[in-house]
Amino acid sequence: MTKKERYEAVIAYFSEAMPAAETELHYTNTFQLLVAVMLSAQCTDKRVNMVTPALFEAYPTPSAMAAATEEDVLAYVRSVSYPNSKARHLVEAARQLCDRFGGEVPSTLEELTSLPGVGRKTANVVMSVAFGQARMAVDTHVFRVSHRIGLVGDKATTPLAVERELVKHLPEAIIPRAHHWLILHGRYVCKALRPDCLACGIRHACAYYNKKS
Repeated sequence: MTKKERYEAVIAYFSEAMPAAETELHYTNTFQLLVAVMLSAQCTDKRVNMVTPALFEAYPTPSAMAAATEEDVLAYVRSVSYPNSKARHLVEAARQLCDRFGGEVPSTLEELTSLPGVGRKTANVVMSVAFGQARMAVDTHVFRVSHRIGLVGDKATTPLAVERELVKHLPEAIIPRAHHWLILHGRYVCKALRPDCLACGIRHACAYYNKKS
């Protein structure tokens, strides 16, 4: 199977199986999305969704969070991974949103990554989910699944390399959905330690499965 055929097979399957794939993080506005994605770094969405309701009630806006202390926010996010640094980044980012962006979450990579605690992956998620831009955020699931299926080659050894190769081969209009396709597939089917190949709807197009078989 050629790479073009593999992409076509994967797109065809997910377009039917997950036509409305979206993030599993809970949020009601762009600020809440940014906060949730920042908290989700090296942490499960399930855990983040457990702590954000109380956090968002206490700090519903950038200005409210900007007025808080790191210790205030830490009390709400203590159960997520790296809580101290995340609490510090949340407060600092909220202050910069107020000071530099009029309390609004910016929509460009350069502006988003200038905020404390916001890297390329987090920025890509926000640009894709909140602003509908054709951005491919590469987390551990996307990185693993892309290699297993054979959507990217062995030379794509960094998240940025994987991002560029996926964006190169995916139609621009479906890139925001494709990000969620790969995450959800990696989370529930193509798991890290034990991929459930028999439950996989794209095993016919998967380089890993066909090599194993």
